[in-house]
Amino acid sequence: MKKLINAPEAVLAEALVGIAAAHPELNVDHVNRIIYRGSPTREGKVALISGGGSGHEPLHGGFVGLGMLDAACAGEIFTSPTPDQMQEATRVADSGAGVLHIVKNYTGDVMNFEMAAELAEAETGVKVASIVINDDVAVEDSTWTAGRRGVGLTVLLEKIVGAAAEEGRDLEAVTALAHRVNDNGRSMGMALTSCTVPSAGKPTFDLPDDMMEIGVGIHGEPGRHRVALAPAASIAQQLVDPILADLDFTQGPVIAMVNGMGGSPLIELYLMYGEVARLLETAGVNVARSLVGNYITSLDMAGCSVTLLRVDDELLGLWDAPVNTSGLRWGV
Repeated sequence: MKKLINAPEAVLAEALVGIAAAHPELNVDHVNRIIYRGSPTREGKVALISGGGSGHEPLHGGFVGLGMLDAACAGEIFTSPTPDQMQEATRVADSGAGVLHIVKNYTGDVMNFEMAAELAEAETGVKVASIVINDDVAVEDSTWTAGRRGVGLTVLLEKIVGAAAEEGRDLEAVTALAHRVNDNGRSMGMALTSCTVPSAGKPTFDLPDDMMEIGVGIHGEPGRHRVALAPAASIAQQLVDPILADLDFTQGPVIAMVNGMGGSPLIELYLMYGEVARLLETAGVNVARSLVGNYITSLDMAGCSVTLLRVDDELLGLWDAPVNTSGLRWGV
């Protein structure tokens, strides 16, 4: 294992030190491992909180800031944050308008966020709503989930819902919007290599050089099937076809994202986007906006995912609204 670390057990704590040093506009609670906006949530604004296991950067801490999250809880690598972390983030971020928990559909995340919401409401009276994201079409049940996993759509949802909260919409409206986004987005991913968790010191799974995993999860959990390595055009087809088969994306504009898993260079991701765009055009899908890069990763895994989201003028307006975070920035 070759990694830029000091000791496996110190990776998260030392990464948070680096985040604080690199981004003085953020507040980092090193005891509770929570990243907050530098300025408290303004009075009357719904606070958005997310979090999950570390190793998916820039998700979630990289999306804390104007137009997206108010706080992000960092669990150990690929391990859910604790209810205490989430309860503290909920307490601190609330400004009186309530809090929306944005949760990826993994058993530990769902359970711990539910416990945190109950504790926060019981102890401080904070009004908490939640959205569980389940956009992965690869498998119905997987290693760590009951139902579909929450993956790439998380990024798009945090941006769109973040813009709505910034406008001053109330908790009920922001929550309804989150469910609307979740209902209209689908994702599918693949891996060329495994990732290596520092504490394990070896790849999570064995993947021969001439094989690839289709439908893999963001923790390296198995997907639909393992197949022979193929050209990018074939890989794109194997990702796009299941998404289009699951939901009709031809009735209006779409946001399309090709996301890197952490170990594939940007030149390959753009090449993949070209293949995806060609397939979508052939299928009659109108791509109104696109996003290409590493936004929800799996440590050093080589591979990518495709996410499509059906939108309308309202959702496009929220997507285009200003955002200022370390992971996404435009319009400011």
